Amino acid sequence: MQTLWAPWRMDYIRAEKSQRCIFCDFPAEVLDRENLILGRSPTTFAMLNKFPYNNGHLMVIPRRHASELDALPETEFVELHRLLALAVAVLKAEYRPEGFNVGMNLGRIAGAGIDEHLHYHVVPRWGGDSNFMPVLSETKVMVEHLWASYDRLRPLFDKALGAVGPASGSAP
Repeated sequence: MQTLWAPWRMDYIRAEKSQRCIFCDFPAEVLDRENLILGRSPTTFAMLNKFPYNNGHLMVIPRRHASELDALPETEFVELHRLLALAVAVLKAEYRPEGFNVGMNLGRIAGAGIDEHLHYHVVPRWGGDSNFMPVLSETKVMVEHLWASYDRLRPLFDKALGAVGPASGSAP
């Protein structure tokens, strides 16, 4: 039997859960790389998911703290969806997936891990990316390290959006 290790999952399980909203705190900090922020617009931002379902799994998030879509002013709603379209285009160009899961879970009962702040998930998909490993061993095989994904995607967001915000620090 071969063992595959996914120690980052245990970090998530054991981590103390903050009472603060990371989607409000992260864009206010000047730690884009550490916070996995790929790009920013005046009212939205995109960031990699620290615990991805697939390589390139990112989120598109309004800066306004809101849990309901109708709480966003129309201009922010439109900008959120523009960045969502851009995120799909960037992933399509860089990763060449065969499809995407794009969605938002509204409310904890619907599966939202952070239910008080709207956010879209964008998950690139390829034929065969779902296999027996998660079912039999609760292990997901990721073929690219999270920091490698960041280094591939950040320059594309900078090019598309202009460098808005720092890309500080280096990979931990």
